[in-house]
This record gives sequence, structure tokens and C-alpha cells, in this order.
Amino acid sequence: MEALDKMAQGDVLITSNARFTFRYLTNKSFGFLDKGDTRELLMKWSMHGRLTAQTFGYDQYFQAYQKDEFVQAFFKDPNVTSNLKVLSASSGQWMKLGESVKKAEAVSVPCTQVSMSFFDRLYTEGVVKKTGHISKCLDEFYDDIPISDELRKMLLMDDFDKYDIFSKADREEFIFCLFKHLCLGGALCQFEDMIGPYLETTKSVYKDLVSVQKDPETKAINIISAVFKVVAYDEHGMFYPASKKHEQTFAYMIVDPLKRHVHILYHCFGGGLFCG
Repeated sequence: MEALDKMAQGDVLITSNARFTFRYLTNKSFGFLDKGDTRELLMKWSMHGRLTAQTFGYDQYFQAYQKDEFVQAFFKDPNVTSNLKVLSASSGQWMKLGESVKKAEAVSVPCTQVSMSFFDRLYTEGVVKKTGHISKCLDEFYDDIPISDELRKMLLMDDFDKYDIFSKADREEFIFCLFKHLCLGGALCQFEDMIGPYLETTKSVYKDLVSVQKDPETKAINIISAVFKVVAYDEHGMFYPASKKHEQTFAYMIVDPLKRHVHILYHCFGGGLFCG
């Protein structure tokens, strides 16, 4: 499969001890949220209306080792607390984060893949047939998630004989995390019979969020974005991305150190009005 298209170029500048400050970029749009075909798929997968992406800018230089300072400053910044969206557990309505954050944490998420050929093993190992059809299996459940095909078995069940076609390191990659989230969907997800929509939507989301640059000597395309999975706590405990943990409730921070942009990809699992 083809390499992902180039999204950004340039040299990453280094280092500053200045305090991180942020501003909300209201004019930033995301194709995977705006395009009709992708939006229809997100509706089918029960993620539309519960998935959002926002962009904030910052002026100081950033390096990945500064993630803890950076994330704490992000969740304390008034331009973030007054604009960052979160789904209310009580009303199911979108609201702003507010100023109740006492602590924030970030876990680094590897992001090195620049080609969708990463997923070719789904075909070679028989999880997906040459026609693109996902191989079926007997119905069962895993943590209330219905499993009726080998794709979901491979994603969720570590005793499945094809689970190891993706190593632990592979499964930690941001592109795999996105793919898994899309495949599992929301509480009322209608699953696909073909792999194409999952791969195409994964590529669309990944390209919208992740920046790359071309090495002038080797011509290789390299990821320059730093990705973190983030959570925030108030005086009662974790409340962002939600107060209740779920594999499909997540918030990722994607930092572009060249453009000095921060993308937040947020989803809250649930059905009907209420956040999972």
C-alpha cells in the first residue's frame, strides 16, 4: 500500500525555558470530521457526536522530554480550560473543561509508522480475506463488546492464535490505537464486513493529526509529532476524558513542534445521551 502523503516539512528548533502558554485556534478543521462519507461511517460506528478534535497553538519550543511540564501547563491554561470540550456524564451534552483540574498525566504513545502497509499482515495471516472481507467466527463477548469476526478477536483476545501477528510494540503505535478504536466503535456500533472503511478512516484521521518531514539527505519520511495519551484529575479523582474508565474513552494529545500546534482527539464511549 502507498506511503502516507507528506504533511509538513522543516527543521525542528530546540529548547527554551519559557513557561508554556496556549491559544485556541478556532479556524482549524479536520477532514475526518467534516467529510460526509467519513461522518456517515462514524455515525454507523456510534462515534459521531461523541468524537471531537480541537487545535491549540503555543509559542515556546517543545521537546518530548518536557511532556509533564507541557501537559500540566496545557490543562491549567485559561485558553484551554475555557475551550477544551468534554462530554458531561450527567447530561450527555458538550461542555467546557473548566478550571477544576488539579493534576494531569500523560503517557507517551509511539508514533513511527508512515505507511499503511503496516496492516498488510491482516491479509497475509488470514484475518482478512484477499477480497477484503473480514473472516467470521462464532459469536462471543469480551467486556460487553460483541465479537463475531477474527478482526475483533485479534484486537481484544490475547489467547487468540492470531493475536501475536501484531507485537506489543506494534499495538502501542498510535496508528494501531486509532485503528483499534475505530474498529471497536461506540456502544451502538454497527460493524463492517469489509476492512476497507476501517483502513481508509484510520489513514484519514492519522494524516489529519500527525505531521511528517522529509530527510533532505536520505529522502525518508519521518514523523515529527509527539503523541501522548492524557488524563486529568479534579479533587474527586479522574474526570477527563471521563470519570469512568473505558477502553473506548480516550484523549490523545498530538504535538507538532514545527508548527507549534497541539491537536486533541477526544472520544467518550456511550450510547444515547450518557457518557460511558
